[in-house]
Formats: sequence, structure tokens, C-alpha cells
Amino acid sequence: MEFQDVVRKRRMVRKFTDEPVSDESVRRIMRNAVRGPSAGFSQGQGFLVLQGEPLQRYRDKFQVWASDETKAAPVVVVPMSVKDTYLDRYAQADKGWTDRSEEHWPVPYWHIDTGMAALLILQTVVDEGLGAVFFGMPRESWDAFRAEFGVPETHEPIGAIAIGHPAESEISEGASPLRRRRAAFEEVVRWGQWE
Repeated sequence: MEFQDVVRKRRMVRKFTDEPVSDESVRRIMRNAVRGPSAGFSQGQGFLVLQGEPLQRYRDKFQVWASDETKAAPVVVVPMSVKDTYLDRYAQADKGWTDRSEEHWPVPYWHIDTGMAALLILQTVVDEGLGAVFFGMPRESWDAFRAEFGVPETHEPIGAIAIGHPAESEISEGASPLRRRRAAFEEVVRWGQWE
């Protein structure tokens, strides 16, 4: 698929069939996820791919806020940022900082880079002819999630991505694009100066 088609077709899919996703597709999706940008090549992300019995455990305990249709997706990926990896990397001699202070960071690049990896997942899903939806994981569930799946305390889930075969070819009823228009290009892009 051409890249512009991937960008144009990418949307959040909220209804899935129960058709399985091939292991080859899942591996390609995840290989692309780890190719995202990373400040200082810190690579401070982790991804938990859930299928089969682990996915059922996740659904039973943690996916209560997702719609019933979303719960049919056969794959869920939980992207996680690892702040300590960035703080350690930028305290190394080639980066010029002598400490691990968060004060050096104008924004939390560990979350930004993990968000970029999540977008690569969403785009690769489209290229594979599949559908996906990104949804949040409430902070109060993180400790139980980590305990259930053996995830280190240093890993912060930025959300979760359900992946599968779309049950609809059109936008799901009740989805935001049916209630709100996309902002006009001229409203969000300025050239040279804002006003």
C-alpha cells in the first residue's frame, strides 16, 4: 500500500470480527514499532503483546472500559514508556549532562517516543489490511496490570491498542468523526508566524 493511502485510511476501528490475526502480521507490526524515533537512541520503550489466554486475563481484569465490540479483537498491544532509560542515557558522557535530573527535559520524551511507536503500530495495522483502536489504561490499574503480567515497575503504559479484522468498512456509529469534523488544515497549520 502507498504511504499516503496508509495515512488517509488510518482511523480508529471499534468493531472487530473474531477472525485471528496471523503471527506474521503481528511480528511485522511489532518490528515496525521498535523502529520509531528515540531521543539519544535511548530506546526506552517496552511492548506487551497479548493474545490467547493472556489476552483473556487482560480482558477479564483490565479492559472493562473498552466497548464490547472492541473486546472481540484477537490482539492487544500495551506500549509502555521507560523514563529511567532516558535519564540514564542522558547522564552518559556523550550527552553532556552529569546527573539524571528530569529538569533537563522540556517535555517527557519517553512518552513522546512511545506515542510515536504507537502510531507506527496503527499505521502498520492499516498496511496489513487490519484495523486498530487506541484506548487508555487508567493509572489506578497500572500496579495490578504490572503484577498480573510481570511488568517492571519502571514501565508506564501509555494506553493499549486492540488489533483485528474490522467488522465494518465504514466509521462506527457513535465514533467522534461522525459527531465532529476534522479541523481545517488552515486552522492548525501556519507558515512562518502564527498571526
